[in-house]
Amino acid sequence: MALLQISWFVPLVALLGAGLLAGFAAGIFGIGGGFVVVPALFLVLPLLGGDRSQYAHVAIGTSAATIIITSIRSLRSHAKRGAVDFQILRDWAPWVVLGDIAGVILAGHVDGSVLTLVFASGVLLMSANFLVPRLGNHVLSDQMPGGMGRVAIAGGLGTFSSLLGIGGGTVAIMVMTLCGRSIHRAIATASGIGTLIAIPSAIGFAWIGLNEPGLPWGSLGYVNLPATVAIASMSVLTAPLGVAAAHSLEPALLKRVFGIYLVVIAMFMFKHSMKY
Repeated sequence: MALLQISWFVPLVALLGAGLLAGFAAGIFGIGGGFVVVPALFLVLPLLGGDRSQYAHVAIGTSAATIIITSIRSLRSHAKRGAVDFQILRDWAPWVVLGDIAGVILAGHVDGSVLTLVFASGVLLMSANFLVPRLGNHVLSDQMPGGMGRVAIAGGLGTFSSLLGIGGGTVAIMVMTLCGRSIHRAIATASGIGTLIAIPSAIGFAWIGLNEPGLPWGSLGYVNLPATVAIASMSVLTAPLGVAAAHSLEPALLKRVFGIYLVVIAMFMFKHSMKY
């Protein structure tokens, strides 16, 4: 009995801790928390059983489910400060959702090791925008992309984010800062994009994973319900704290902190991909 209690205590504490970190990260960086949740789930899912080959899909699907709650909480906190550009959200919404659906369909045909490598590579590439001042401070335009440019960027953002189980905030922040938006306003608006991506993505991963063999205990398709509840219940507590921290930091420092964080996560995921 004691062994059984310990076996449940360890993953529960890990998931609750991941939720606290994910909520804070979602608030301060506008990212939905996927960059925290996915690596944490790679550590915890083996404790819930199942086949290792399924962990990447379950981690990404579960991350998407947690982002629904986390990003909504973060968005509301940013909106209270008047920092969210709702016009961008309305303009991008249809294309983000369509891209998201395409990404979920593609994920159903991609091996777990490939998904892990894509995650790590994408995170590492995105870190350069925040660590290299010449890139991060560069402004291409004072207008957001329109027409086919908007379709391509928003659709690609939805596809890329659903494949990685993230809220898409990092890419959205890059685009908005390159188009002259402040880092604080970009982060606030990106939290809303996380909601647009997470809802269809979570539903899609649950659907394509139905009846799959070797899933960890408590999984509905590729969404692990106990992990979702544990993480989301904690993230709603810390998301407002992250929002407050974001609005108190200088833009240059905020960018550097985020860039370093992305590099650490990328290295972790590269290491994990070698275990497949």
